[in-house]
Amino acid sequence: MNTLNYQTGFGNHFASEAKSGVLPKGQNSPQQVAYGLYAEQLSGTAFTAPRASNLRSWLYRIRPSVLHGEFTQIDPGLFTETTTHGSAQPPTQLRWDPLPYPSKPTDFLQGLITMASNGNVTQQIGAAIHHYAINNSMQNNYFYNADGEILIAPEAGDLLLATELGKLLIAPGEIAVIPRGIKFQVKLPGKTARGYVLENYGSALRLPELGPIGANGLANPRDFQAPTACYEHKTGDFTLFCKYQGHLWQAQLDHSPLDVVAWHGNYTPYKYNLAHFNVINTVSFDHPDPSIFTVLHSPSTTPGVANVDFVIFPSRWMVAEHTFRPPYYHRNVMSEYMGLIKGSYDAKPGGFVPGGASLHNCMSAHGPDADAYKKASTAKLKAEFYAETLAIMFESRYVWQPSIFALTTKLRQSNYLNCWDKLKITNKLK
Repeated sequence: MNTLNYQTGFGNHFASEAKSGVLPKGQNSPQQVAYGLYAEQLSGTAFTAPRASNLRSWLYRIRPSVLHGEFTQIDPGLFTETTTHGSAQPPTQLRWDPLPYPSKPTDFLQGLITMASNGNVTQQIGAAIHHYAINNSMQNNYFYNADGEILIAPEAGDLLLATELGKLLIAPGEIAVIPRGIKFQVKLPGKTARGYVLENYGSALRLPELGPIGANGLANPRDFQAPTACYEHKTGDFTLFCKYQGHLWQAQLDHSPLDVVAWHGNYTPYKYNLAHFNVINTVSFDHPDPSIFTVLHSPSTTPGVANVDFVIFPSRWMVAEHTFRPPYYHRNVMSEYMGLIKGSYDAKPGGFVPGGASLHNCMSAHGPDADAYKKASTAKLKAEFYAETLAIMFESRYVWQPSIFALTTKLRQSNYLNCWDKLKITNKLK
């Protein structure tokens, strides 16, 4: 079955069937499922989680998920086993050029490169950040992540995500989230693709509270899309990859694991077009904190403090008077990892390019480069539209630990600190 249709609404309970009459009426798991299918529940939270935060879906599939060979550990390449936890980390600000596209066939799983991580995967806190640059579709391979959910943000090239619950097509400027444990396969509609991946070990991403903003603003639930049921009924030689406890494993299958004919629940992959984000900003003076740009939030055990936040800086009007408009110089208890989808970032018009990244960890000072500071502090202020720009940020209460690759690659810009060299003493104090 090949369908590409979507249901809308974030966190809603959905019901979808690729063949009419599969979904039961009046109970979750009937004694016999229509067409000889198997009922299987997929839980994203503990059974006893409060109703408002309980995540689960019932799947009605051709074969239960228990049918696979034994898992064996494999070499993860530059994915998972490349972090530097336990060793001394410099507080130096870091920045990288984009990944080059591979010269040999490389699919999504092969193309993942870990750039940074924090927390503890065994305790389900923290997150990891990966980049990908690929030129091939996953063929007879499938993947699921038992360690956390995956947020994918393409920078170049579309991705077709075939999941157990249906298909999602995402383009640059959109994101998709694949919940923990859901099997999927990444197809490449074009020749190449590149982008960013957030792997969230902690509480599932959700919409942030709006507080004084009120009922509307930021990302609205109606703009999130979930897939409709779509299944593969095929046999052959397939491989199921799994990330589990920080390691990569594989098992053999004699069938496609994407064989869910119908499902209902609220534990589902979803996509979101970042152009639908309703930007909140000042209409008078002063510079609001970047938290007003939060799209999705994974809470920590401390109220109001994020395990990890997904934040964007999109096209928007800037109208503040008597105000320095770019991000102000600051040191932050939170740690910030940034990427760029398109255009330029107002605080770093040079050196920070689409596909690249920067890291400013806890209390490491950062802010506009010298040229951005001079331009913004001397500009004649008027209403200005920041067009064709989209930067993203993964912000966490835990310090991002760069991977060995991130610290040693030639893509790391050794001259990044030079962008502030031209900041001079301009006051006339004696």
